[in-house]
Amino acid sequence: MTIRKPAVANQFYPGNAQMLKHSILEYLERANDSRLRENDAGGRNESSEAGGQRGDAQLKAIIVPHAGYIYSGWTAAYAYKLLKKLDREVTWKVLLLGPSHHVPFYGAAAPEEDKWETPLGLTDVKDVRSELKESEEIIDVPDANTYEHSLEVQVPFLQMVLKKFVLYPLVLGNLNPKSLANELTDFVQRRDVIVVASSDLSHFLKYLEAKKIDMETSEAICDLDIMRMTEMGDACGKAGILTLMNLAKNLGWKCEMLNYKNSGDTAGDMSSVVGYGAFAFYK
Repeated sequence: MTIRKPAVANQFYPGNAQMLKHSILEYLERANDSRLRENDAGGRNESSEAGGQRGDAQLKAIIVPHAGYIYSGWTAAYAYKLLKKLDREVTWKVLLLGPSHHVPFYGAAAPEEDKWETPLGLTDVKDVRSELKESEEIIDVPDANTYEHSLEVQVPFLQMVLKKFVLYPLVLGNLNPKSLANELTDFVQRRDVIVVASSDLSHFLKYLEAKKIDMETSEAICDLDIMRMTEMGDACGKAGILTLMNLAKNLGWKCEMLNYKNSGDTAGDMSSVVGYGAFAFYK
């Protein structure tokens, strides 16, 4: 058994398990879910299969930010609160997409370990290629995951909101999002698969300028306007978002924005901010 040890505990999130649980529970409690339709305890209704519902729609994917929790945890919680409504008897397959901040490469890097550790415990990890007929975009890149925070910071949230899950992480370098989406389409359309795309929005702009640009990016995401997102979308995890948008196009999903904040709203000054958005995709 090989284990990936946490690389950014005590930097991006608390390294103490009790403090980490308390922080995430506070974020989830304060995320206003008045717009979300409640389900019964099993996450089902008469028209559901295994998934969380919004009316008669099944939750299939979310976009969440990946900054330090004090900055972006408030926004991420809006999306993760939806995952709490998923069927707790299902072992969910979570396809996690996040950008590479440390290692340059072309393609999508598969995990090297079979378990990832956080202060909340161990999570089972699998290589998504084991679920695919073939893949040219997914490759082995030594150490691509070792220090990458964009994926790691999502795991404690997942451990808190899902009873049972297996993680299928991919660190994304430069790649063709449409090609990757085409390779993943058969897998993600399964009823027990949830996609999590990890991305912040604009970086280091003044508060009002950032808000304007981030709203334009968010409109392109919600409209599934791939060309517009490719040309003007401002996001560090753009490859993951575009992969998800192509999946949504392939499978007829719809997108909804759940929350937007930037670091000027949470724990930073307004002269240079980073934008954070939470989005949900429904079948």
